[in-house]
Amino acid sequence: MHWTAGRGKLGVFKPLLGQWRCAMDSPRGPVVCLRHFSHTLGGKYIQLQAEWQFSDAQYQELALFANLPTKQLGFWSFTSDGKQSQGQLTEVKDIAADAFGFVAEMPAGLARQAYWPADDDGFYWAVEAKNKNGWKRFVEHHYHRV
Repeated sequence: MHWTAGRGKLGVFKPLLGQWRCAMDSPRGPVVCLRHFSHTLGGKYIQLQAEWQFSDAQYQELALFANLPTKQLGFWSFTSDGKQSQGQLTEVKDIAADAFGFVAEMPAGLARQAYWPADDDGFYWAVEAKNKNGWKRFVEHHYHRV
């Protein structure tokens, strides 16, 4: 995959722009997740629309990524279960050399998500929680372009 950032702070999303799909088994059974990254509001934001389809339920997320008042890249996320979170760009080079990610304080503690290129023209996305031993991964998806 051509994993080259574009201009500006939102440029890290350049490789992810477009529609992506992941299909896999999960503890809840088979799941298909679609992610769509696009510029919005005059190019000042990146919008993520994500949809998780389980055999018995659907889960949706709408997230906006933009420069925070501190001039750091951040995000605001809203989900179909009524939850919301916000966070900021963080270092995730321990996951992969080309990875970028975000950290947020959640009700259960510190969490981070990361994106990094796959060898097959796709990308990986993971969510991890901080514990006393470091980061514990509880979700990892491998996406392919739709």
